Amino acid sequence: MERRRPDVRWDAGGVAYLSGPPPALSDLRAYVGFRLGGLPLHTSRVEGGRRPRWQPDAEFDIEQHVHEVVADGPAAWDSALHTALNAPFAPGALWGVWLVHGHEPDAYAVCYRFRHACQDGSAAAMTFRAMLGEGEPSARPVPGRSRRAGVPRRVGAAVGLATKFVAGTLAVRGHRPDAVFTPSGERRLWRGRVPADTLRRIGAARGGSAHDVHLAALAGALSVWSARSGVPLPRVTALLPIDARRPDEDQTWGNRCFAVPLELPVRTGSEDPDGTGAGPASLRRLDHVMATTRKLRGESWRQGIQDLVRFMPGRPTEWYLRRVLSPRVTNVMATSMPLAEKGSLGETQVTGTALLPLVVPGHLFGVGLSFFGDWAEVSFVADGALPLGESLPELWEQAVGELEENTAPV
Repeated sequence: MERRRPDVRWDAGGVAYLSGPPPALSDLRAYVGFRLGGLPLHTSRVEGGRRPRWQPDAEFDIEQHVHEVVADGPAAWDSALHTALNAPFAPGALWGVWLVHGHEPDAYAVCYRFRHACQDGSAAAMTFRAMLGEGEPSARPVPGRSRRAGVPRRVGAAVGLATKFVAGTLAVRGHRPDAVFTPSGERRLWRGRVPADTLRRIGAARGGSAHDVHLAALAGALSVWSARSGVPLPRVTALLPIDARRPDEDQTWGNRCFAVPLELPVRTGSEDPDGTGAGPASLRRLDHVMATTRKLRGESWRQGIQDLVRFMPGRPTEWYLRRVLSPRVTNVMATSMPLAEKGSLGETQVTGTALLPLVVPGHLFGVGLSFFGDWAEVSFVADGALPLGESLPELWEQAVGELEENTAPV
């Protein structure tokens, strides 16, 4: 994708918010350099021709990867963070860290961004734990270790999934979405948060997961946002990244994810349309989401997706991803990731996090849900010209509140 659209920024990342005095830039560079001892591929580069390999980069320079943005007082915080979100990488760099401070004496942020071709969200979460976390294992589900006896069945499952996913991208061929705004070329970040147990409790009450609740709340938020912004949303299909790493693969580098489309039930009416007792719109949205994601959480689907990523030839994979990333098929990137129970940098403590999902050309935005400590933190990353984009986190929080109210015991 980078080769086809070199004009587009194909990077993602995350922000950690910390309490306490910020370190000096030289100290942060020394700290990151020390932590890189456990992340060897971060100091490597690709070498070779037809069969390229990662090799240690003898010219690696920490100063080309760790930078600083100083806000000129409290009023300049948004501008400083905006600079970190949009700063270009140094020539040849595959990732970068920006220390953002100056708005308060006892608060700062660390922004980590990476080229998505070299690292995916799951690997970035493991990098977060290596840099700032306490070394907790990831909570992501992974298929069990492969068994040769099941190979024929797995091949059949993988082929079936490939057919299903490809059919899903062909079903909307010819759909030409209208541009809803003129991009400014500058990304913005907006955040919200709710207690993580709230999402888990709502999901458990309906037999689903916290991620299901997040997607249902996203659909509810978009329904209100569309009405207020005047942006029509006849169809909203989210692109869901799925980690396809094997347990024996490197967990901190590489892009080993797949992606599947999921239609969000944005246009679900506020009333029970046919008197069937299906309940409020918020719960019908949640049930709609769960009907699809229940399959994705199953062992056979996860193993099939892992096999697709491992064995599908390059050209069919490229064709599929090009199709599924097209705004003809999807228009929102939606990801979620468990990060850590706690984190720190020296004596300063991480107080909040924000994922920076990939913003695909033609998509409305990217939305990420990070689980850190007791909080589920939602982040919307979009072009600054998106109408009323700053209202999306609050609308999401309100949609979660509506789901909580409708699932509360009577």
